[in-house]
Amino acid sequence: MIKKEIRIGFIVGIIANTVGTLLYILIFSDFGIVETYNAAVQQGHIGSLLALGAILNLFAFFGFLKIRRDYRARGVMIATLVTAMLILYYKVF
Repeated sequence: MIKKEIRIGFIVGIIANTVGTLLYILIFSDFGIVETYNAAVQQGHIGSLLALGAILNLFAFFGFLKIRRDYRARGVMIATLVTAMLILYYKVF
């Protein structure tokens, strides 16, 4: 039961991060999604795109805390930490 709740929170965290990144690209970029992604990879800014997309995880995290779904909030936190490790990978390598 607890693992299922954490898994749901993790999936919500990954989806929120993906949607946040896509929304950021659509709102602030003059190019399409693929062109912006390719430009970010070439210029080394993919970590920044992921970090800006992770802002939606805040809403998911505090939303789960507000409705007393602590284990789902824990899953969102794990998804955010995985994103942070991915950003660190992109920054170092």
